[in-house]
Amino acid sequence: MPVRAILQRLSTGLLLTLLLLLGIGGQAAATGDRPRIVAFGDSLTAGLGVPAEEAYPARLQRRLEEHRLPYRVINAGVSGDTTAGGLRRLDWVLKSGPDVVILELGANDGLRGLNLDETKANLERIIQRCQQASATVILAGMKLPPNYGTEYTKSFEAIYPSLAKQYRLTLIPFFLDGVAGLASLNQADGIHPTSEGYRVIADKILDTLKPLLKTKK
Repeated sequence: MPVRAILQRLSTGLLLTLLLLLGIGGQAAATGDRPRIVAFGDSLTAGLGVPAEEAYPARLQRRLEEHRLPYRVINAGVSGDTTAGGLRRLDWVLKSGPDVVILELGANDGLRGLNLDETKANLERIIQRCQQASATVILAGMKLPPNYGTEYTKSFEAIYPSLAKQYRLTLIPFFLDGVAGLASLNQADGIHPTSEGYRVIADKILDTLKPLLKTKK
């Protein structure tokens, strides 16, 4: 994808996220009475490379409606985001008053070889603030390619179960489980899922979410 197209997509995605979180627009107003699930993450949440309606948050929204679960899913994914970036924009996320936050951040920290103590500290602060706002946090674990070295990859992967245990969170052990490494479910970059890959992810997240949500009476 050309650089200009990527930058344009990032800018558009961020603007749409802010509009949704501020409750601006007819659709947001019309669904404001529904409890909210915020999909908070990076390009894997934003849906880089696929139409917005095929990214996992939009697919999850449709699956919730099929199961008569009256929740509104907000896509708060920003491509290229790190845990530090997520922490900086957390106020926008919490302004939406989420009942549930699906936290998918950290992959870009790892791919950039950032300090893992800082990554963990950023995630911890995000979790703490979400819980202080009475939001249930679902933590999505990530993994790194083996070429980053055994010590670094193991330390990175250990962050997620450690935080989940400490803060009693529901943990998705690996966000890309069943998708990573499968050419048929990934785009040409080998990192971002295809539309079908996001279907697999949305279905797995639904299975995780359902025990935490109330059905429509």
